[in-house]
Amino acid sequence: MAPRKEKESLDSQKGSVCESSRRGFLKGGAGLVAGAVATQLRPCPVAAQQPQSTAGTLQRLMNSNGRAILLKDGIVLSMDPTFGDFERGDILIQGKKIVSVERNVDAPKSAIVVNAAGMIVMPGFIDTHHHQFETPLRSILSDGLLGAAGDTVSSYQKTIIGTFTPAYLPEDARIGELVASLSQINAGVTTTVDTSQVSLTPEHTDACIAGLKESGRRVLFAYSAGQGAKSQYPQDIVRLRKQYFPSDDQLLTLALGDATNADHWKLARSVGAPIVSHIVSMSALEPLAKAGMMGPDNEYIHCTRSGNETLWKAIADTGGKISIAPAIEMQMRHGMPPFQAALDHGIRPSLSVDVECNMTADMFSIMRAAYTLQRALINERALAGEQNLPPLVTCRDVIEFATVAGARVAHLDSKVGTLTPGKEADIILLATDRINTFPLNNVPGTVVTLMDTSNVEHVWIGGRVAKWQGKLVGVDLSRLQREIEKSRDGLLARTNQTRNVFGTCCTAG
Repeated sequence: MAPRKEKESLDSQKGSVCESSRRGFLKGGAGLVAGAVATQLRPCPVAAQQPQSTAGTLQRLMNSNGRAILLKDGIVLSMDPTFGDFERGDILIQGKKIVSVERNVDAPKSAIVVNAAGMIVMPGFIDTHHHQFETPLRSILSDGLLGAAGDTVSSYQKTIIGTFTPAYLPEDARIGELVASLSQINAGVTTTVDTSQVSLTPEHTDACIAGLKESGRRVLFAYSAGQGAKSQYPQDIVRLRKQYFPSDDQLLTLALGDATNADHWKLARSVGAPIVSHIVSMSALEPLAKAGMMGPDNEYIHCTRSGNETLWKAIADTGGKISIAPAIEMQMRHGMPPFQAALDHGIRPSLSVDVECNMTADMFSIMRAAYTLQRALINERALAGEQNLPPLVTCRDVIEFATVAGARVAHLDSKVGTLTPGKEADIILLATDRINTFPLNNVPGTVVTLMDTSNVEHVWIGGRVAKWQGKLVGVDLSRLQREIEKSRDGLLARTNQTRNVFGTCCTAG
């Protein structure tokens, strides 16, 4: 489909609901209420392709063998301004790619038709920083801090990195990766940047990759440091590139994580891998900036305590990417999430969840944290009488952070992040017929301020259905629970810890 023309009309009967334009209702924050007042309600014409009965549809989707898939009559939030949004529109998928995004797609008669009426159809969320191996330790450090001199509560550095991580077996890494990935698919997060620093041995690294592959999710695997003499970090990235990542045209792609020195950056670039760095204090970047090594292949995580104007300018000028984990940064004492610093320098930040030992990994919670924080800080300045303030972020801005910006940060923006013909079909369908969302009045606002994981009805990744009618496809949840509980129990036993189910963390066993 060609990009829309500014004055394009989608229906010849002016004043009807069916003339909903790609500009109306969704684009620019326009709402359903305004549209309803201005239009005369009438039934829309029956489309040529009718949605098939849901009975048996999943089986047809799983055995599609290249047949086209038509998502019919959805509320399309494309996040691509060239093609716009539709109050009622269709998306055609062929193989792993999006073929068409239109008001009414003329699909092949053989297409499998999915009834998307009443569902928001949008790009899958993208999490740009997630230590997925820690999933067996979920919420074990809910009240803990990152770890600094003088802290009087349990810390991430001491408890998670110092105590538990050295006790990981390869199987713990595998099941952690698998459960984290499937859990996020369930929540509509179709892509992550995995920063699991558990490569204690090459076998641990291989186990991480095995868990990721089994999940069927799109992942930028940021190969990260592990503790101990058997770790082959960072040089093992050469083997990983040859063995697992011979092409970037696959769901799993490769980066180098924990990279904060020049030699690591050179190694990453020698194998064509982007660089993912945790920056809690911007001073860590100074020598790299002075050496002229910062570039568009750099992802900088956190960037809290970031008053260095020179370094922010260097990130912007070199095309650097920013990942902010707002909930964790506020909860664990990283420092204030630097949304305004990034925006002031023209950088559209991405969003990340960081660690499930402290906080949820669902993007609805993270979007709300980002949305309310940026607005709270600007609102406080307004109440103090400050003039010429930066604009408040909108719900659409925050969805952009969670999709478009996320794809850019993960170096996947040519593949995903928007519903654009030619990109791969990483698509989520969010139900609006639920008690927490009806009546639908504004789409971006509903996604950011009202929804939760229970609204995620269907998920596609690379054209493959991964969640259908609210359930993960082909996943034995009971088996996963048994395996991850076994992993947790083993970690506790090997570290001489016991669960304190009503406290902060662990006591000596």
